[in-house]
Order: sequence, then structure tokens, then C-alpha cells
Amino acid sequence: MTQPVTLPFWAFGLILIFAGVTFASHFLFPSVRWFFRKRAERVIARLNQRLARPIEPFKLARRHDMIQRLIYDPEVTAAIVEYAREENTPENVAFEKAQRYAREIVPGFSATAYFSFGMRIARWLSNSLYRVRIATFPRQELETLDPNATIIFVMNHRSNMDYVLVTYLVSRAGALSYAVGEWARVWPLSALIRALGAYFIRRRSRGNLYRRVLARYVQMATDNGVTQAMFPEGGLSLTGEVRPAKLGLLSYIVTNYKPGGRDVIFIPVGLNYDRTIEDQFLIRAHKRGNRRFRPPASTVLRGVSSHLWARLTRRFDTFGTASVGFGQPLELSLFLKEVTGDPTEAVANELMERVRQVVPVLATPLVARLLLETPGLDREALLGRARDCLAALAEQDMPLPRRSAEELVEDTLRRLGSRGLLQEIGGRIEITPAGQEVLPYYAASIAHHFPTEEPQESVT
Repeated sequence: MTQPVTLPFWAFGLILIFAGVTFASHFLFPSVRWFFRKRAERVIARLNQRLARPIEPFKLARRHDMIQRLIYDPEVTAAIVEYAREENTPENVAFEKAQRYAREIVPGFSATAYFSFGMRIARWLSNSLYRVRIATFPRQELETLDPNATIIFVMNHRSNMDYVLVTYLVSRAGALSYAVGEWARVWPLSALIRALGAYFIRRRSRGNLYRRVLARYVQMATDNGVTQAMFPEGGLSLTGEVRPAKLGLLSYIVTNYKPGGRDVIFIPVGLNYDRTIEDQFLIRAHKRGNRRFRPPASTVLRGVSSHLWARLTRRFDTFGTASVGFGQPLELSLFLKEVTGDPTEAVANELMERVRQVVPVLATPLVARLLLETPGLDREALLGRARDCLAALAEQDMPLPRRSAEELVEDTLRRLGSRGLLQEIGGRIEITPAGQEVLPYYAASIAHHFPTEEPQESVT
């Protein structure tokens, strides 16, 4: 027992490595995890003191635990058995498929990433690219909401900046959980988006098993009070108009509601921009008749480079105004008492109508509409039409720009002219061929505020 043993150096090295790994896994790693867990708990406790809606324990659960809870849910288990029977496959194969779906959907929220890194980026991006304005905010109604209810922000989808802008504006209320599409499932972007609390959805999936797994996650999050944000239109608007809602995610929430349980309160949010960064790609996708508008990497790099150069040379003066309107909340418990038909469809229609009501009227959409309506206006005539239009909208309590009509018209003509969308010939403002494609996209965003007039033609 006490005799020396001779070992090759490589074997001795392996023994040291294994010993080190064993020590780390049994003593070092648990201590490190405990240290960071306690630190995270202190950070969350401080955050919850200043947030209007504290971060829910469900959102803070470990991702592995949440996945296990989801795939062993009775409804998901029943869906697995049903799928195995219909597809004539072993149940363990169906279980692995459901587990893969669960891993794909479930986020891995990090309060540190969200409130330290994510909030700073959202605030900087929003204020560096736009003049950010809140058009409407029903403070009294929002302050009296049931503190135990689940809050869901329902928004029109104009730009990928929507995520950033709304996250920044409601940062004092709580942490939002977004439903994001396949575009975000790109490494390393996917890891960051998961850490910010977003969950991934396949918008084109038609498999019943996938829908059941997704439905149960959304229902579990709603039952546990997770504050969410969703775009019922199902994707970016290619024409600029506010489109009807798709019923998928809304149906999971509405059909899961039980009278007497935790209430669900939807808050309509209307967004609009003087310029959306992706307008050219969206317009081209609409002309092609498909939703494939992912730009080539070379185009993105060229656009980013030109933008950075404009900043360095101090020629960049924001993309104009980005404005957000918050509408009257819809309390599901009260609304369902008055519904006689399909409750999901009724909720969807009512929510999208409330979203349309609070979409802000901005300078670019307004000027675009007036020029398309009456081509060849001179500046004085355009200014007079703008004044009349703003006065008519003010009588209807519509969300309007803060600046005067003169400032709006002059600033918009300068911006659209610099993009080659307008030109002034003989004192009259003419729309260029490029403008004939782009201006209807912006005019359509406020067309619903003019129900008595002929709607603007969408891009064809």
C-alpha cells in the first residue's frame, strides 16, 4: 500500500485533470452558482421595488425546469399520445419531437441582461434614430388596473424597431415577453433574444403537436401573470396599413380564460413613424406578392456603413418622429360578458379597432396623403390643406403631432426631397417615380382616420 507507483506523465496528467474537474463540479461550481444566484436575487429585489409590475417567479424559473414543466403538462402529454397514434410512430419519438419544440419556444430570461444591457441599448437606439413621442396615454385608466391581472400589450407591426421602442417606453412598468418569428433564430442573436425574455414561434407551422406545445406555453405564462407583448397582424405590414388580426395567439389566451381566475387585460398600442428603416424592402416584397424581404448581407453592410458615415460627418438628423399611442384597456372578464358570438374573433376585432384609433398622425404620412390626393400643390396650398386636416382631426380627438403645420410641412418636404421622392418644378411639388411607390405606403398608415374619404391606393 505504501509502495511507490510509476506512471507515465500523460496518465498522471489525466488523473490531475479528472481530479480538477471533480473538485470543480462538486465544490467550485456550486459555490460560484450560489454566489451569482444570490447576487441575481438581490438585483431582482431592487428592481421589483421600482417596477409597477414586479417580475413574475414563472419568468425567473430556470429554463430547463420550465421545459420539463411544459413537456410533462397533461395537455401536452395527451397531444404527444395523439400525435403518436395519428402518425403511427412510437411515443418516445413523439415525446422527443415535443421536447425539441419546447426547447425552441421557451426563453431563458435574464433580469441582468434585460435591465442593464437590453434597456440601455433600447434607449440609445430609440433616441439616436428618432424623436420619440408618446401620443396618447390614458393615465387614469392604466393606474387603476387590477395589480394581479396579466397585462398584454397588443400592437400594430410597422417596423422591427417596434420591439425596441415599446420595450424602452414601458421599461418602468415591467419586463415584456415578446413572441418573435423565425428571423430571430440566428446565432448568436437567438441567445440574446432568449435572455431578454422573448419566445420563438413558427408562424408557418401547421402541425397540431407544435401548436399544442406553443398554446400551453402561452397559457402557462398568462396564468402565471407574465407581462407580454404581441403583434396580432402576424408580421410586418407590407402596405403600411393596420391589418386584421390573426387569431392564433389570441385564441390560446381567450379560450384558456376561466371566470373567477386571474384576469387578462389587453392594452392596445398604436405605432407610427416618419420613416421606417425597412420601407423599401417591405414595398418590394408587397410588389412581388410574398413576404420574403430579408435583405442581402451586402445591402445591410452598405446601409450601415452609409449611416455611420452620415453620423461621423454630422449629416444625420434622425429619421424623424417615432410616436406611440396607448389606448383604452380591454378587460377580458368584462368584455366576454357582453359577447354573443365567437369570443376570440370579437376580442381580436375590438382590439384592432382600438389600436387603429391610437395610431399617431405624423408629418410624413399626412403630407404623403395630401400630395397623393391632390398632385401638383404648391407650398402655400399644401400648408393650407395640412392646417385644415389637422384641425379636423383635432375635433375628433385624434393623436396629432406637437409641432405647428408650418414646421411639419417644411421638415417633411426637406426629408422626402433628400430621398428623391419629391421635386419642386415651377413652384409646384411633384411626386417622382420613386415617390409613387413609397408615399402610398406612408399614407396608408393613417388612412383609417379618414373614413368619409376615399382610401389611398396601396402599392401594387
